[in-house]
Amino acid sequence: MRPQGRGVPALNSQRDGYSGSALDKAQMHFDWHFTAVQVLWTLTFAAQLILMVVLLGRDRVRRFPWFTVSVVAAALRLLCGRELFQRLPQLTYTAVLIVFTLVVAIVGLLVIVELARKAFAGVRRAELIVNLLGLLLVTAGIMSMWGPWPAWKTLTAESQLATLRVLDLIAEKTGLLVNLLNIELGLMVVIFGRGFKAPWKSHTQRIVIGLSTASMGAVAVQVIWQFVLRSAQPHTQAEARPILEFHDRLLNANGALYVAVLVWWIVWLWIDEPDPAAARPSAPPPDVPAEAEALAEPTSDTTAAE
Repeated sequence: MRPQGRGVPALNSQRDGYSGSALDKAQMHFDWHFTAVQVLWTLTFAAQLILMVVLLGRDRVRRFPWFTVSVVAAALRLLCGRELFQRLPQLTYTAVLIVFTLVVAIVGLLVIVELARKAFAGVRRAELIVNLLGLLLVTAGIMSMWGPWPAWKTLTAESQLATLRVLDLIAEKTGLLVNLLNIELGLMVVIFGRGFKAPWKSHTQRIVIGLSTASMGAVAVQVIWQFVLRSAQPHTQAEARPILEFHDRLLNANGALYVAVLVWWIVWLWIDEPDPAAARPSAPPPDVPAEAEALAEPTSDTTAAE
């Protein structure tokens, strides 16, 4: 019987389909030093750069300027979050990330307005404003019941940390507002967009679908995590470790979904929109025999002259 190496499982070359020494092949393993977070960060940043190249190269910036700004702002936030880590004091680093998050959320609101105007260009401005206000009221009602709100004394405390807490709260709630509006706008564009300026396979519709998909993933992560926090009550560090690992898996899944959305945008923004004129049914050909017969018949004036 052949001795086993330490940490190497017993393998049977005939049973497992190995040729040669199974023990030698078991010792040859691929050394992978990257974590899931690092892989997702690299894929996300690379996809954002490719999307910016597509927006510039295919002349989509002129049509979707605020969407382009949002992609650039998200890429800068991602890059600064990695490059400034452990290079700045913790408080300064947190303040920079909060400001970037708030800027991305504000730009996200402008993207919603831009896409809504393009998708429903035929609607009168008053009706569009009323619909947007209705969406804001519904979203505000959802946000008022969403998650815990800090105490007023915590927000009004005169300290640098309290200021950061206020900015963090504004950035968090603005991001939630953007996610909810993205979902609502996505439903409206999919249901009613064909009758206006967002038909099937149009760039406006594809961008809105991507935004709503990414927002649904982000909202789902928050809902699941809040449910876990309310139901789970760990008393020791060993009990809390599986909960934190589950939270990391949720974030990784949401990051993978965002990468898929970026790939979706890259593909569909690279492809030109279908020609609306070609999609319309052509007019039926004229009745040539009937017209020829009508032309062949003499008119009453000609008959009288003869």
